Amino acid sequence: MAKHDLVIIGAGPGGYVAAIRAAQLGFSVGIVEKEETLGGTCVRVGCIPSKALLESSERYAEIQDKFKEHGIEVSAVNLNLKTLLGRKNKVVKANTDGVAFLMKKNKIAVYKGLGEITAPGNVTVHSKEAETSLEAEKIIIATGSSVASIPGVSPDGELITTSNEAIDYQEVPGHLVVIGGGVIGLELGSVWKRLGAKVTVLEYFDTILPGMDSEIAKDALKIFKKQGLEFQLGARVKGVSSDGKSCTIEIDGKDAIKADRVLVATGRKPNTEGLGLEKLGLALDKRGRIPVDEHFETSIKSIYAIGDVIPGPMLAHKAEEDGVACVELIKTGVGHVDYNLVPAIVYTHPEIASVGQTEEQLKEAGIAYNKGVFPYMANGRARALGETDGKVKILADTKTDRVLGVHIIGVSAGDLIAETVTAMTFGASSEDIARTIHAHPTLAEIVKEAALSVHGNALHI
Repeated sequence: MAKHDLVIIGAGPGGYVAAIRAAQLGFSVGIVEKEETLGGTCVRVGCIPSKALLESSERYAEIQDKFKEHGIEVSAVNLNLKTLLGRKNKVVKANTDGVAFLMKKNKIAVYKGLGEITAPGNVTVHSKEAETSLEAEKIIIATGSSVASIPGVSPDGELITTSNEAIDYQEVPGHLVVIGGGVIGLELGSVWKRLGAKVTVLEYFDTILPGMDSEIAKDALKIFKKQGLEFQLGARVKGVSSDGKSCTIEIDGKDAIKADRVLVATGRKPNTEGLGLEKLGLALDKRGRIPVDEHFETSIKSIYAIGDVIPGPMLAHKAEEDGVACVELIKTGVGHVDYNLVPAIVYTHPEIASVGQTEEQLKEAGIAYNKGVFPYMANGRARALGETDGKVKILADTKTDRVLGVHIIGVSAGDLIAETVTAMTFGASSEDIARTIHAHPTLAEIVKEAALSVHGNALHI
């Protein structure tokens, strides 16, 4: 029986980052992963491959639509989907290989197989070849999440697909129907629209990106429609069927839709099966998540959980922060994650980024606020880039001027949000951001101008 100070089940962003930090703190660490490669959903079939496809498809669309205005004339543009997908696979492999290297570098023992907690302090790794018993003082569950479906919709992996298959379609669908107008649906819908598919997005709510600041979501809808994506909002999908050649999507109170392929993008669910939690007496909450205390410890002493299996946003960077905080709490008793300041990003074009509270949340909480908005259109660098769609919106407390929320739609929004997350982490006011020197000409000046606008002092509009 192999012995470790700490055994982590799951080698996704939360698990492998926790393992690295634990090794840095002097722990003997073992990590268990059921998949052939390390990195979890994010690296293998989520964040990384989808971003590779977004980048390639964006360049393809740019050549077709935008090169002429730069004085660049291209006679013919052809799509080699095999090469495009091959590049995506190379990017994924580089990342999974990178995680494996980090495990080796930090002397972390890797066990391939399904990890089951047979008792506090004991983990059995089930693989095709054999069973391995591990003993550990502490155990962290970091098994992530998987695709969730809805009643009446059963993905078949062929025509009725999830995001796992949608990153690897071997041909461009004639008509792709996306069920779900959230992050995953909009990102992958954008990819295949750029590559030539007709894309129809069906969203149950009356807005895309439910939960996001409504002003930004409305702006996004206008832009995506302009790009050619079609939307049906308030659409409750009753069922999806396939005859092996095409799909039929039944919608409550509306005409059925025929499509070549369907992408089910209706959220994710925690991965807790096979861990032995029932035998341990570890109960889940109503959403299938593992309850933990402020130290990430479950109801069973010395068993912890992080990332997508516990409450909070199902985001890779949140899981990473959970992992670091968890092992630091185990080691030193000190560690913290501020869940009010976890940025959320949609990697469409333009990007959409958000941190903190929305206008709707502030109104519901009865918090008085000032709003500053500055458009990309009024920024010199945005004009030079030819990327003038979008805005930065900053919400600040009326009494203290402390920044309460920032919402951005526009090119590089995912990078611009980082400045504001840092500012909010240190309790900055909108004036703090406004009085900080921002280099010219940069997109970052839009953030400064939005901060100035909170008190009506924007300079370039």
